[in-house]
Amino acid sequence: MIDLTDRRKDYTQNGLEESGLTKTPFELFDQWLRIALESNLPEPYAMTLATATPDGAASARIVLLRQADQRGLVFFTNYLSRKGREICENPRGSLLFYWPELERQVRIEGLIARITPSESDDYHRLRPPNSRIGAAASEQSEILPNRKALEDRVAELFAKFPNGEIPRPEHWGGYRLCPEYFEFWQGRTSRLHDRLFYQLGPGGIWETGRLAP
Repeated sequence: MIDLTDRRKDYTQNGLEESGLTKTPFELFDQWLRIALESNLPEPYAMTLATATPDGAASARIVLLRQADQRGLVFFTNYLSRKGREICENPRGSLLFYWPELERQVRIEGLIARITPSESDDYHRLRPPNSRIGAAASEQSEILPNRKALEDRVAELFAKFPNGEIPRPEHWGGYRLCPEYFEFWQGRTSRLHDRLFYQLGPGGIWETGRLAP
């Protein structure tokens, strides 16, 4: 048993005041993401995606942000994976970005929907050959008898498509989370953190507020 009761870190870098909020959360998210990218953090575009079954059984995993604009945040995966099945049954989801070096988190909640096939095709063409083959070879979340079965499938596809120019599999593509809620968290000393939120209100107007830490 590991005892972590004496492990703690104090947060002292920055604060987050209401005066620092932008008109919509997208501008502030863009600012924070750019700072994370410019700080050369390891994969600052990695985000935790949480989904749930209709009866509330939750699961979470790391996925990579590939596009972000006023429409939402886009990631790509296998439609038949566990997360793909859960999104189909319950389209509500949550994203979490955590940048410990900056003492910051961003939580985003909303509805998830597939992007268009043409958008998925465009991104598929940009991927490295190994990634394209991997997407076609993997029956994501399904039970494998052993590692060799996956490697054999990859070899089979490379023999058929030696340059990796494989068409996008129908079971693979992009999703967009359309935000209804953002929470920006800035670590502060003595655990008195700043938590400012945006909630999408009637008429598409973003309402803001502060949460107790």
